[in-house]
Amino acid sequence: MQSPFDLLALLLALAAFFGYLNQRFLRLPLTVGLLLLALIGTVGLIAIDGAMPSLGIKAAIRAVLTAVNFPVALLNGFLAFLLFAGALEVDFKELFARKWTILALAFLGTVLSAGLVGVALFGVSWALRMDIPVAWCLVFGALISPTDPVAVLLVLRRVGISEALQAVIAGESLFNDGIGVLLFTLLLSLATSGAAHGPMAIASAFLVSTVGGGLLGLALGYLAFLLIAGVDEYNVELIISLALVTGVYSLAGMLHVSGPVAVVVAGILIGNHGMERAMSERTRRHLKTFWLMVDDTLNALLFLLIGVEIAAIDVQRRALIATAAMIPIVLLARWVSVTASALPLGLRLPGRLGGSVVLTWGGLRGGIAVALALSLPGPAYKDALLTIAYGVVVFSIVVQGLTFEWVARRTLPLEPGSASSEEG
Repeated sequence: MQSPFDLLALLLALAAFFGYLNQRFLRLPLTVGLLLLALIGTVGLIAIDGAMPSLGIKAAIRAVLTAVNFPVALLNGFLAFLLFAGALEVDFKELFARKWTILALAFLGTVLSAGLVGVALFGVSWALRMDIPVAWCLVFGALISPTDPVAVLLVLRRVGISEALQAVIAGESLFNDGIGVLLFTLLLSLATSGAAHGPMAIASAFLVSTVGGGLLGLALGYLAFLLIAGVDEYNVELIISLALVTGVYSLAGMLHVSGPVAVVVAGILIGNHGMERAMSERTRRHLKTFWLMVDDTLNALLFLLIGVEIAAIDVQRRALIATAAMIPIVLLARWVSVTASALPLGLRLPGRLGGSVVLTWGGLRGGIAVALALSLPGPAYKDALLTIAYGVVVFSIVVQGLTFEWVARRTLPLEPGSASSEEG
């Protein structure tokens, strides 16, 4: 049996090799290049396995993926570090200035998108005679609705979108992960138990988890701030930041509050208040470099795993047809939820349509959707839902990810700082 170290060595070796091929020949963004090369390589190996079943290639890939346990690795490992790294880069002043827009998108937008996608999938399922119950369709809506902060923030580094719109996109994508995971958990419990949960009970659990996570992140983030302010040694301060991430996420799980929300709040506090008032310039430089390295490394492994996870899918013809139908539906639901939950955007854009288009096309889906789909209990509807989720994610990362900059440049005036209005 392979040890965790052996698996990590294999994944890092593949990431390094595919990263080299991408940089040398494809010149795509690293995440997209890794996903495509992993996807192509895995499909090629599966094709060879189909021609020569005695080799047992697909079974071997699945054994490795089972050992990695992607859902657990992402939801209980990668996610905390990736969200914290992203939150460190968020400008609190811009975030707070647009707090109502961000909260509306993260809360109302995610819930509305989940409902619209769930209802649409139920209709597609009925038309194709897949017979997926409405409760499971809503579970799919919840897992596919959160946007991927990693992919979004990486794109924003290259695009000269106004700081106001950057704050909205980054803030929403950081917070809606926690909202989406919580909504998924509640709806999955409803789908599997069949118990009737009233709207008020669901809303109460939703509110307690998110507010509790925010308060926990604020409390432990402030404690970490006090510790960092008391020393001037960057190695110790780096260790404090690591302890903060792992401690906040772990304690949130024990207290049954939202870990992602807690980590984001703690990261924003340290990235703004902490860096301004508790750190020397030397520490700030080392801390940012360290977390950028963590972000890039985990991001590479994440998108590599997404590409390889196709081996875990048993593709069926009806599921492929449903995938083709759901890709535009998911995009339309995203546009409707953005438009309905964030009017007005309050960003002084030349037209609200441009902001809605960028928010819609920039709402990339990523590893969270795949991990949640893989964590579904099976086998009744898991294969169909996993196939659809995987297809939406791959389209989102490859097509939307590669064209987002093009769409943004033709939709908005890309003058940094051109919008600085405050919301009420």
